[in-house]
Amino acid sequence: MTESRASTPTVTIRAARPEDSGQYLQLVDALARYEHMPAPDAAAKARLIEHLFGPRPHYRLLVAETGGSIVGYAAHFLAYSTFAAKPTFYLEDLFVLPEFRSLRVGHQLLTICARTAVAEGCGRMDFIVLDWNRLALDFYERHGIPCKKEWLLHRVEGAGLMELARQAVS
Repeated sequence: MTESRASTPTVTIRAARPEDSGQYLQLVDALARYEHMPAPDAAAKARLIEHLFGPRPHYRLLVAETGGSIVGYAAHFLAYSTFAAKPTFYLEDLFVLPEFRSLRVGHQLLTICARTAVAEGCGRMDFIVLDWNRLALDFYERHGIPCKKEWLLHRVEGAGLMELARQAVS
């Protein structure tokens, strides 16, 4: 999973290891800044690592490494499509530090994700892009990935989720 070009650093895409946790969390903070969102607090960061490397992992992580530093990542998990009757590769985050984007690190991560999806028998790969993130929208468009505008994201979280869970089922 290594790609090298003449006169540019070698970038290795690999599965994350527990010793990558600190650098991974720094990239999560960088992504939060980029998306104008609050970074996860200490408790959330502890859950991220537990949910990644604990006894019951909830997601997987690919990292892009160059020169001993983690410069990008792709967090993903499997969902399921009842209509396709196949797993769906869900790409939660794909993030690369800006100074490494010219090395095609994002392309490498996306390609490895697609290969993993195919190897695991997935019928599709899904992800969400913020409507203002022109850089990401253009990136996916250059890869021939269309935006499915007919599907609208609905989300319930926090107090709304708790309220929904308390409602009677009958």
